[in-house]
Amino acid sequence: MKAHRRLRFSPWLLLSLLLSLSTRADVGYLDVAQLGTQPLSLTTHVGMLEDAARVLTLEDVSSREMSERFRYEQVGSSSFALGFTRSAYWFRLDVDNASEQSVTRLLVVDNPRISLVDAYVPDGQGGYRAWFTGADRPQGGKAYDNRNFVFPLHLAAHSQQVVYLRVESSIGLLVPLQLWSVQAFHAYEREDYMARAGYMGIAIAMILFNLMLFIALRERIYLLYVTFVLCAVCALTIKNGMAPDWTLFGLPLNSNVVYYSGASLALSGMLLFMRSMLQTTRLLPQVDRGLLALVVLYLVSPLIYAVALPQVSRVAIFVYLLTAFVMMGVGLACALKRQRSAYFFLAAFGLLILGGATTTLRALGILPTNAFTEDGLQIGSSLEMLLLAFALADRINVMRQEKLQAQARLLQTQEQLVETLQHSERELEHRVAVRTEELQVLNSRLETLSLTDALTGIANRRHFDEVLAKECKRAQRVGEPLALAVLDVDWFKAYNDHYGHPAGDSCLQQIAHTLAATISRSTDLVARYGGEEFVFLAPSTGLAGAQSMAEKLVKAVEALTLSHERSPLGHVTISVGIALMQSDANSPAQTLLQRADAALYRAKSQGRNRVVCDGQA
Repeated sequence: MKAHRRLRFSPWLLLSLLLSLSTRADVGYLDVAQLGTQPLSLTTHVGMLEDAARVLTLEDVSSREMSERFRYEQVGSSSFALGFTRSAYWFRLDVDNASEQSVTRLLVVDNPRISLVDAYVPDGQGGYRAWFTGADRPQGGKAYDNRNFVFPLHLAAHSQQVVYLRVESSIGLLVPLQLWSVQAFHAYEREDYMARAGYMGIAIAMILFNLMLFIALRERIYLLYVTFVLCAVCALTIKNGMAPDWTLFGLPLNSNVVYYSGASLALSGMLLFMRSMLQTTRLLPQVDRGLLALVVLYLVSPLIYAVALPQVSRVAIFVYLLTAFVMMGVGLACALKRQRSAYFFLAAFGLLILGGATTTLRALGILPTNAFTEDGLQIGSSLEMLLLAFALADRINVMRQEKLQAQARLLQTQEQLVETLQHSERELEHRVAVRTEELQVLNSRLETLSLTDALTGIANRRHFDEVLAKECKRAQRVGEPLALAVLDVDWFKAYNDHYGHPAGDSCLQQIAHTLAATISRSTDLVARYGGEEFVFLAPSTGLAGAQSMAEKLVKAVEALTLSHERSPLGHVTISVGIALMQSDANSPAQTLLQRADAALYRAKSQGRNRVVCDGQA
């Protein structure tokens, strides 16, 4: 059959058209002179006639009697959702060019899955040019090379045309009709193909990536995933009307039989991959047998589609939906059993199933036609492949960890075998070495504890004495001053007797904390010398600097406002005595400590809550 033919009117056909035009005068022609960058939906502008017996011809539908039977939609939906019907449908479009110039418009049937699409466009010479195309026909018969069905309309200035379309499908019939300007459609066409090319790029990358993993790891699951993705890409390519114009067993590659067969093979691949990924044989053995039955059904289904696709297409759609729910249920059941891969499966394949469900519900006429429902399966498939990449990476990581753990267990076993063959003397030596090391660690900890005051957490007297001796030698060696301050809590015995020992311990802890916070240089040392007596050591610090530090400390303790009813001052205070070892001095550390203690005694005798330096009256 030729893709198109030129039809000549008989006198009766011309008379019928003239009569039909008179009966359509109340509806009016659609002026297509001005179109923007967006398509014009024709749902409310075309008349629709059902041909249940599929026997009507152009001459029949253009007659006056048939012209009156065309129905016009009142609701501006984006497409005619006719469901799974075996009827053919005729559409009539009356267009008008009210401008002073001739225009060209593109009539687009935006669904590449319609089996048969016949277009009858006036040729400007009193006849009609017929185009016979559709998914179940060779793609070379298209009027315009596009994945959808596009027909050019050429209208002279101040002219009118009546265009007829006849559609028929072996699956769900959804007819979105649009009218485009040529420039706007070319721009849309470029964006449309770029989007689909992006999906193909993602799919090819995932196929190559998983194929490399299969070659490297030799795991069957990656080959199953490659098979699934390959079948899914082929099915989506056919769904979008982008398959090559080839034939398969006498059927065009873009036909609905091949499309449904590709979808079934993709689902069988996905089911096999899911069984391997979720380990249903071990976790859900009874359900696994049902999954295998579904796989067998999908592998046999292409034969059924080749024989009786129009009769089983509706059932196939419901089986697809049922399979989607089954897979989600299996994924959820495995997730409840804490199967790690099930979480990735639910996220990745949930998006794929959601996209497929929107496409299916659109085919059933339940959901409207838009970018999400039309390309839902493609969008869901892209997201599924991206998310599943994380799952595969996680699987590799888990495998690496399991391998390392297995190697560690093997090494441990070997070491244990070697150890059992060793002589008892060597084993004893090993144990002694371990115990010695443990004792060294404990001794180190004990040494640390022995240098820290248990109550206040700062250095204790032992630590202070060691550091004081070292700093005195260092000060004498390098010729730098060394300041030592001794401080005492005023009337602390009375405080302890009045408030009790727990309160006394808390008081000492707060003063120690204040001392550590105020004397904050890394070279300085603060310590508890004994009882309520504290010291701080300030290397490379003169008398004035040490006195300034001590006065800040006296003020900081006074700012604590710790109540002390037995003190004349009403709150806890401290007294500080300071002594300085000059750079040229050669006196022992004990002498420096005695001088500082004498300065502290003078501070107490002068009224407490003050700082007195060695040598002051």
